[in-house]
Amino acid sequence: MSVNGVTSTTNTTDLYGTYGSTAPKTAEKTDTANTTDNKSNTSGVVYETSKNNASTGTAKKVYKQDTALVNKLKADTEARVSQMKSLVEQMISKQGKTLGQADSIWSFLAGGNYTVDPATRAQAQKDIAEDGYWGVEQTSSRIVDFATALTGGDPDKIEKMRDAFEKGFKQATKAWGRELPEISSKTYDAVMEKFDKLAEQAKTTVNETELQ
Repeated sequence: MSVNGVTSTTNTTDLYGTYGSTAPKTAEKTDTANTTDNKSNTSGVVYETSKNNASTGTAKKVYKQDTALVNKLKADTEARVSQMKSLVEQMISKQGKTLGQADSIWSFLAGGNYTVDPATRAQAQKDIAEDGYWGVEQTSSRIVDFATALTGGDPDKIEKMRDAFEKGFKQATKAWGRELPEISSKTYDAVMEKFDKLAEQAKTTVNETELQ
């Protein structure tokens, strides 16, 4: 297995972590601006009667952050990242190597100055397999699910979430120190495709509403 095969596990980790830390700020603004009870943990779409339409009882959509799902996804990712880092650190220590003060685990892995033991190789192969936790499909779905949970499914925030993801991907590339492995590029494309589908669905919904 090539070095990229092992280190691919880290790329989506760093990307997802960066994205997760960037996007909530957008979601918090959305939550504050569009809800009457910002302290509530109620998630999803709710309806409130608009003051301007009180006489007719017309309701407007108010999108609330799915706090429970956001916390679940963050906790799950943090646990997986910790597990992966521990695996790499054990591999490094067995080879009598240590990380220098100026090194990050990502830049060390990108450098490729190490050998991969059978146990680490097997775990990496499992994690980045087609049906693996860090595989393209699962990782791209988690990122989009996370974005949707943060915004409560507000279609007007899709492009902001896309921008946050792109920013996170660039930060991950910078941390890696060179072009990310192929699996990261495939994950990027899969995430963009899923955002495109969300945008198309939102557009279709709006058109159908206008025709009613």
